[in-house]
Amino acid sequence: MPKPPKIPESVLVVIYTPALDVLIIERADRPEFWQSVTGSKDRIDEPLVETAVREVAEETGIIVGGPLVPFDALIDWGELIEYEIYPVWRHRYADGVTRNVEHWFGLEVPYRLEVQLAPREHTAYQWLPYEQAAARCFSSSNRDAILQLPRRLRVRTSAEPVSPQPPSEA
Repeated sequence: MPKPPKIPESVLVVIYTPALDVLIIERADRPEFWQSVTGSKDRIDEPLVETAVREVAEETGIIVGGPLVPFDALIDWGELIEYEIYPVWRHRYADGVTRNVEHWFGLEVPYRLEVQLAPREHTAYQWLPYEQAAARCFSSSNRDAILQLPRRLRVRTSAEPVSPQPPSEA
């Protein structure tokens, strides 16, 4: 039975450490095409967070919500882009589908974790400082997402609630 066409809505998950080392993985179907974790929804009504958690597990073996990576380490960056699907991959979609909507997520892991690749999808992985990881990515949108990492972390840190001050003694 043939696979159903891919849904043209996907996630991009930038996986990084507190030191801003970023995980990139090499595509099995295109050697030297390095990228972050990406993947399409399995069904139209699949929540994007569910897609992100599933794709991270499938492509890297990292379990979001497990002992090393708590669920709140996955952050929906609230950014989406629309791009033209590369012609080489259009056969995976329904006839006439040429554009995809991609939603960006960040996932902070405690350190450079060992990764279990899905061999039919990826052949190698690297942990690199974020600027070097961005430079290796074949996709300009993936590069942009990685290069925004320091700014996104500053915004997240500054948006965290301030703990209340103890009352002053009079």
